[in-house]
Amino acid sequence: MSVLRPFKANDLFRFNNSNLDVWTETYGIPFYLTYLQRWSDLCFTQESPRGRLQGYILGKAEGAQTEWHGHITAVSVAPEYRRLSLARNMCQRLEFASDGIYKGYFVDLYVRCNNALAIKMYEGMGYSVYRRVREYYGNLGVGKDGRDEEDAFDMRKCLSRDVAQRSIRSNGRDMIVSAHDVS
Repeated sequence: MSVLRPFKANDLFRFNNSNLDVWTETYGIPFYLTYLQRWSDLCFTQESPRGRLQGYILGKAEGAQTEWHGHITAVSVAPEYRRLSLARNMCQRLEFASDGIYKGYFVDLYVRCNNALAIKMYEGMGYSVYRRVREYYGNLGVGKDGRDEEDAFDMRKCLSRDVAQRSIRSNGRDMIVSAHDVS
């Protein structure tokens, strides 16, 4: 049985099997170290019984007042370990910490609009599209259906503090904002 444990700095040298994926955003080592220093309780890895990293999640807490929330910066599972609910388990741990420790109103994440598998997975976990962010990942030109393939959906899931569920909306796919409008 695999173990979900805190992400450690030396895991940066062991996570290529999870990180070298076309859908995964990668960052420089200082970026990861900042997360581990500031939000270590929102960063986890899933490790196999033989010590192989199966996946990881990086998160942070941000915002103010009713926009105070947990944010999933990256979640990635190595191809050979997909469809085992590892991403779901890591997201649940981050949601639990965002709710119980940080007292956030919601958890959000950004996902490419053309990443249908990830969107379906997140929707199955209770996330919904809050808005579409134009050219969030840059601008590669117009793709299928006249949409920019580098747009992102801002997906959100309410936490217990958001009793009125103000952090979600039913028409999120129709709400389009510029990348400059999000922080």
